[in-house]
Formats: sequence, structure tokens, C-alpha cells
Amino acid sequence: MVRAGLTTERLVRAGAELADEVGFEQVTVSALARRFDVRVASLYSHLRNSQDLKTRIALLALEELADRAADALAGRAAKDALTAFANVYRDYAREHPGRYAAARHPMDAQTAAASAGGRHALMTRAILRGYDLPEPSETHAVRLLGSVFHGYVSLETAGGFSHSAPDSQESWTRILDALDALLRNWPAP
Repeated sequence: MVRAGLTTERLVRAGAELADEVGFEQVTVSALARRFDVRVASLYSHLRNSQDLKTRIALLALEELADRAADALAGRAAKDALTAFANVYRDYAREHPGRYAAARHPMDAQTAAASAGGRHALMTRAILRGYDLPEPSETHAVRLLGSVFHGYVSLETAGGFSHSAPDSQESWTRILDALDALLRNWPAP
């Protein structure tokens, strides 16, 4: 018998909260069952296993990030759009470290194609339209932006910049200025 009140959506949201509290790698069906004070078997009518739970948390995180980014980009172009988009990722990682880690969780091709990941790529390309980059330069720029945003945020949230001056916010601002300058002056092949 399924415990009243347990739904897949509720379990995934609780799993996402758990990821933010203890880290994405620590999320398991067993840990989730303890959170609800139920037997692990009670959750198997909603989730196949811990991998399924993690994939669902990743899908939730990608959707949340895409929704935030879309809202932040509305009516913006070029550097304003670039900055808004970058800040969404940074802010989300600070607010939801476990979910941010989940957003990078590997998925099979079919699941990835159906996820909000495609929205992220489309929004990045929309930002780059303000810089008039031709293909394949646009693809290179998408990869550059993803690498810089993720790399900086990962190092910052791990405390990598907390022991030296200047403040990490100052560096973040300068990096976004540098990215804008680079995109406006993209090197020819």
C-alpha cells in the first residue's frame, strides 16, 4: 500500500532539498525514505532506484534554472543579457548547491533531449545573437561561456576565492566585462 501523501513530485522536491542540505552525491532512496520515516520499499512505487531519483532531481534543477534564466533575459540584449544570464547561474548555485550539482548529472541521450537543457543552449545562443557571431564561432562561444560560468561558480562555492583579495564579486564583474569584450571582438579563424 502506498503511503498517503507520497507522490513522485513530492519525493523529487524533497530529494532536491536533501541535495541542497547534504550534497547531491549523498542523495539516495534510502536517505529519502528516512526523511519521510517510511520503508525504502514504500518509495519504489514512485522511483525505480537512486539513479532515477538523481535524474529526476537533475531534470527539476534544469527546469528551475531555465525558468529563472528566461525571466532574467526578458527584454535584455548583449552585455545586459550576458550578465543577467551569468548571474542566474551563480545565484542558483549559491542558493541551491545540491541542485546546481544535479544540473550537471549525466543523462542518457533521450532524457537529455527531453530536458530543459535545450532551453539553456537556445538562451545562450540568443545572447550571442547580440554579438553577431557566425557558426562555428557561436558554438565555440557557447562552450566558452558554459566553461567560464561553471568553472568560476564551482571554484567560488568550494571556497577557492575566499582567502584572497580582491573580493570574488569584483573578479566576477571583471570577468563578465572581459567576456563581453571578447565576444564583441571574437577572433577570426
